[in-house]
Amino acid sequence: MAAEIEKLRIDKYLWAIRVFKTRSLATEACKAGRVKLNGQNTKPSFVVKVGDTYHIQKGIEKKVVKVKGLLDKRVDAKSAINFYEDLTPIAGTPGYKALHQAPVLKRDRGAGRPTKKERREIDGLQKDWWEED
Repeated sequence: MAAEIEKLRIDKYLWAIRVFKTRSLATEACKAGRVKLNGQNTKPSFVVKVGDTYHIQKGIEKKVVKVKGLLDKRVDAKSAINFYEDLTPIAGTPGYKALHQAPVLKRDRGAGRPTKKERREIDGLQKDWWEED
């Protein structure tokens, strides 16, 4: 199936390997300059080649994907893994830091708005956390 494909658009490829939920989101990301090859923006019609490495920004998440094979139809996640290599550094992603290192700021239900002193303490905690990098 994959060996027969010679030309494949980048938006279709990113949708097929499940980087984006819909093809239109992949197209939109390409048009907005959030998909790059060697530091250059790619158009949605850009032809994908095996061995290319793409830098993709999706919200706060940044991914680095290397093409291992061409896939033109969307398949399940387990099968899609065979067509790309994820080179994203795990510890360096903001999503990883936010999930695993963020302080949990929780107030009791019905406690009302924080006082000025409590707000300063909360802001201090958040500031310390963001400046740890």
